[in-house]
Amino acid sequence: MLSLLQEIDQEMFLGINRGLANPFFDAVMPYLRNRYFWMPLYLFLVVFLIGNYRKAGVGMIIAMFLTFGIADYSASSIIKPAFERLRPCNDPQLQPLMISRIACGTGYSMPSSHASNHFGIAVFLITLFYRRWRWILPLGLLWALSICFAQIYVGVHYPFDTMIGGILGSIIGYLVATVFLAVQTKKEWNTGD
Repeated sequence: MLSLLQEIDQEMFLGINRGLANPFFDAVMPYLRNRYFWMPLYLFLVVFLIGNYRKAGVGMIIAMFLTFGIADYSASSIIKPAFERLRPCNDPQLQPLMISRIACGTGYSMPSSHASNHFGIAVFLITLFYRRWRWILPLGLLWALSICFAQIYVGVHYPFDTMIGGILGSIIGYLVATVFLAVQTKKEWNTGD
């Protein structure tokens, strides 16, 4: 069963990495998975949250960093060493079949830390603000999914890596946001309803 799942994962990986290859994706995808590319968004979030929610906004930023930290530590320091799955770009059997678009890196593949971190942040923000801005749900999920897709396209993660990372991050983001809202509700804070 495990070998069948790995075969399906490799086929999906090659379908994205090679099958969807085009000059536009070649130019854009390395940026989408680069954390520095998203710095203006992170800066906007800090300014927006503090500007609109003052003290509660500072609490949101701390909780968002906590979400990121828990998601990153869980994926990178606990789960990856337990599975020790090679990245596709480091797999000697897969290297001749795939297109490497960035430097591979030395870490393990399962789960994707990018996926857990960004789904964690997205679900955290969705949980906080969905009642006020329903559009945050598709926008947040599209943002996190685009980063996951880019990870597969450039050759550093399998689809199942990003799926498991996304599930992990979503759970963490939801739990941290729920705890934050429970604490803030006692202080009579809300998302702007």
